[in-house]
Amino acid sequence: MNKENVFYATGKRKTAIARTWVTPGNGEVIINNRSLEEYFTLESARADSMQPFVLTNTLGSYDVKIRVIGGGISGQAGAIRHGITKALIQVDPNFRQVLKKAGYVKRDPRAKERKKYGQRGARARFQFSKR
Repeated sequence: MNKENVFYATGKRKTAIARTWVTPGNGEVIINNRSLEEYFTLESARADSMQPFVLTNTLGSYDVKIRVIGGGISGQAGAIRHGITKALIQVDPNFRQVLKKAGYVKRDPRAKERKKYGQRGARARFQFSKR
């Protein structure tokens, strides 16, 4: 691999972290040494993670190698989408406007709220008993 044609970015979502390497190629996507179809069995997760390529009309023109850890299926798909977005902006800064309009440039800050002490959950209280 030629160093000047490799674009690296880190994407995050919930507790998932995706390290992405984008290189010019024929559209091969490898996630944790497995193909995209093999890694994501859900079609929605596949579509969500490849959305930056669809928006920029570059689907099939870049190879992507991804190492993703933590989180679940949707969190990992979101982290991959974020990482690919950041790498594509390095490839061509003109992509930023389209990707920003879609809301993919900024990290999604939503995460699970912590459970509070004296309560059943983050917001749910224990059931009150009068007697």
